[in-house]
Amino acid sequence: MTAAIFLGLRIVLALALYLFLWRVLQTLRREVESHGVFLAAQIKPGIQVEAKMENGAEHHYRFKQTEVVIGRSLHCDISLSDEALSASHARLSYHHGQWWLEDMESTNGTFLNTHRIVVPTVLVTGDQFRCGNTLFSLRVDLADGRISQGIQNEIGGST
Repeated sequence: MTAAIFLGLRIVLALALYLFLWRVLQTLRREVESHGVFLAAQIKPGIQVEAKMENGAEHHYRFKQTEVVIGRSLHCDISLSDEALSASHARLSYHHGQWWLEDMESTNGTFLNTHRIVVPTVLVTGDQFRCGNTLFSLRVDLADGRISQGIQNEIGGST
């Protein structure tokens, strides 16, 4: 008789343990899903890049992605025929809530506002940087896709 009671208690406790573990896993799954939705909903500001080449040619680019590679290679996001550019010269990347400029061990270096950069450096709207013989100007979009107020006034637009 006592053996049957102990067996019944063991079964009840095992079921309670499995029910508890099932609820914990369900709660964890919901938490992970909600964090995933939250992270996916965060809007990353785009950038506008203007390239002025030594020969006077100008190119305008707009990106919504979080990484842009500049260089001479056709695989780069901004591919220019500037002989002073390395194949993969510099990288613009968005992380920690800011846009960063990084030299990719180029031969001729990357210069931000006339200073050579050796470590990744934060960029803001209005910054100019030089890769090879090409001068780049940067504009950071607001989270809703508009250009910041100061730049809108410079280019004659309105917000």
